[in-house]
Amino acid sequence: MAFISHYIRFCFFVLLFLFRISSAQLSSNYYSTSCPRALSIVRNAVVNAVVKEHRMGASLLRLHFHDCFVNGCDASVLLDDTANFTGEKTAPPNTNSLRGFEVIDTIKSQLEGACPGVVSCADILAIAARDSVVSLGGPSWTVQLGRRDSTTASLSAATSQLPSPSLNLNDLITSFSTKGFTTKELVALSGSHTTGQARCVVFRGRIHNETNIDSSFATSLKSNCTVSSGTDDNLSSLDVTSPFIFDNAYFKNLVNSKGLLHSDQQLFSGGSTDSLVTNYSTTAETFYTDFANAMLKMGSLSPLTGTSGQVRTNCRKIN
Repeated sequence: MAFISHYIRFCFFVLLFLFRISSAQLSSNYYSTSCPRALSIVRNAVVNAVVKEHRMGASLLRLHFHDCFVNGCDASVLLDDTANFTGEKTAPPNTNSLRGFEVIDTIKSQLEGACPGVVSCADILAIAARDSVVSLGGPSWTVQLGRRDSTTASLSAATSQLPSPSLNLNDLITSFSTKGFTTKELVALSGSHTTGQARCVVFRGRIHNETNIDSSFATSLKSNCTVSSGTDDNLSSLDVTSPFIFDNAYFKNLVNSKGLLHSDQQLFSGGSTDSLVTNYSTTAETFYTDFANAMLKMGSLSPLTGTSGQVRTNCRKIN
């Protein structure tokens, strides 16, 4: 009898544990009752922002990436510095680089009007990233929801954990592997550079010094990005072929030695990822499928759920 009693108690605690685990999981219908218009509010705001400025689609997608890669998808990237708090916006990979914060503010304001204190800033970033890709002609995926927002941020983590555009292939693989991504997922996620722009300061060395670059392509960029530092903030498209369309042209560019960033061209430079790039360059649907799956995985990086964190009423500051 004692054994049976212990066994029943064991089963109870196992079931309780499993319930707690399952209740903390993200779900696609998280706001179906508490804020049924949440998805349409975000979608409409993103479409309006991208119509106004096509580049904004890439900017919103990048915000989600820079959020999730630093201690998980918790909207820490949105927190402003205060007299007593230093956020992640001034980290070298983010400063003078991340943008789109005002669009997130607009979305949050509209959501607070529709259902106050319900939809998290972290979920807004995840939905906006998907809607941005779709608005630029790319694939869709079912966003999992239920993240909560952090009450802290880490300047040091943002500085050290975000992959640099100067990384070589092995370091890129290691950087993504640390976050649980396979090499295929690294290449698929890099395909987000099929849209958006980069500052001269991050590709100057490539176009002036590297040899694995199409000479005509390099020459076309040099007048806008000179050796001198006076052109640091000048912009060039990451994908010169179709900069405002989410397609597989990025990979075609790599095959033709027209990757803008050093880290981009590393994916097709005689290494282990050449075959993946070639496959994506010829089969857009395969890229779309792998990209959507990788985005789903990225969106599930260490989210705060349940009673952890909070739902900020203003994405820029803690409640």
